[in-house]
Amino acid sequence: MADFREFSAKTVEDCITDACMTFSVTSDRLDYEVVSEGSSGFIGIGKKDAVIKARIKEESFEELEEKQAKETAAEKAKAQEKAEQEKAKKEAEKEAKRKENAERAAAIREKNGMNEEDGAERSNTKDRNRHGRKDYRRDDESRVEEEKERELKDIPEEEKAKIIADASEFLKEVFAAMKIEVNTDMKVDEYGTLTVDLSGEEMGLLIGKRGQTLDSLQYLTSLVVNKDRDDYIRVKVDTEDYRARRRDTLEKLARNIAFKVKRSRRPMVLEPMNPYERRIIHSALQNDRYVTTHSEGEEPYRKVVVTLKSR
Repeated sequence: MADFREFSAKTVEDCITDACMTFSVTSDRLDYEVVSEGSSGFIGIGKKDAVIKARIKEESFEELEEKQAKETAAEKAKAQEKAEQEKAKKEAEKEAKRKENAERAAAIREKNGMNEEDGAERSNTKDRNRHGRKDYRRDDESRVEEEKERELKDIPEEEKAKIIADASEFLKEVFAAMKIEVNTDMKVDEYGTLTVDLSGEEMGLLIGKRGQTLDSLQYLTSLVVNKDRDDYIRVKVDTEDYRARRRDTLEKLARNIAFKVKRSRRPMVLEPMNPYERRIIHSALQNDRYVTTHSEGEEPYRKVVVTLKSR
């Protein structure tokens, strides 16, 4: 809790005004006690100023949390409204585009003396004669979207099998050198991410201190599967749901540290963390109305610092 500061002026009201200006708060946020009411003296002789002791009134954690919950709810409602407006706008644009294309097609058919039934029949005939060949007359926008989908999803099954085989062979050699038995379950999803789930009796050894060994395995496996590749395969190595449990732990730590900073009004420095864990702390507190975060130091000793936001 902050210490009292002493203020003196002609009157108690003037003292309160000075204190509010010094702390940059309104009078309802001021906690003060009157030391002396002061006196005007006799014909100016023996005149004494009024004196008070004041400090900023501490808000309870429950009050802070209630304010934060209300502000967060308002922000979410505003964000949801904006998202719905954006969605409605995109739907309206799509519908306008569809109508425009339909009108353009109708104009072309009319110009060529062809009604909709004739057009449909001719289209069906061409489809039957193409024998599965790609229709290159589709608009450019459609082709671009399809190319994006292929970049995200169309990894051939034989290529997926090779990715898994390379990762499996590498990890098998690592575990043999460590003299431990580990079961691996791997898959490559439609977005090009290789997920490796490890299981066995000595998983604590593979996790290491704060997940350092697991991170190293993930990094080395990524180097192996991405060697000589043009596109990048993301790798996620996990065991016993450690990643999710570690995230929960760090998010709870972030909330506890934020609470302590609010109470003490002093910055707090966390222990050194890797970039992934620092991002979790930053993300957990990025919407907090009362604290902010930043990182200090050089790797591998870089730390997250939690401080009060300036008002």
